Amino acid sequence: MLSREEHKIRNTQFWEGFRNHIKKVPSSNGRRMNWLNYPSDVKDIYIRLQCDAQGARLCMDLQQKDEGIRAIIWEQMTELKKVLEASMNWETRWLPECTSPEGFHFSRISWELKGKNFYRDEDWPDVYTFFSDRIIEFDEFYQEFKEILITLSE
Repeated sequence: MLSREEHKIRNTQFWEGFRNHIKKVPSSNGRRMNWLNYPSDVKDIYIRLQCDAQGARLCMDLQQKDEGIRAIIWEQMTELKKVLEASMNWETRWLPECTSPEGFHFSRISWELKGKNFYRDEDWPDVYTFFSDRIIEFDEFYQEFKEILITLSE
């Protein structure tokens, strides 16, 4: 088991390694991109990269406090489901109702690489490749359709 400080160091090393892995890749719109803090440009939509002992995930979380707005955005995403899934070369999980440990509700679309472990250095290259491939595929889709989501959230 790692101490809190050891975990913090490892976490920093992991994410800096990924940042270096993908730093020269521009967004599909040609702009420089901070891939670790992907800008959704839509209030309460978060694009997250997660890695732990169970695997790695790219998640699109819809966290609108207004359930009606979240439902409308979720409905729009399901209408774009075929396009999104065709863009991604990975199985997509659609979770309309999730609850955080803090008790708030959100919806999630995610892509997961199982069997890789944040705590095994030898798994990091596979995780970096998974993250870079998925986020680039997602970016191509998102840059084309984000204006729809921006309009719906206003």
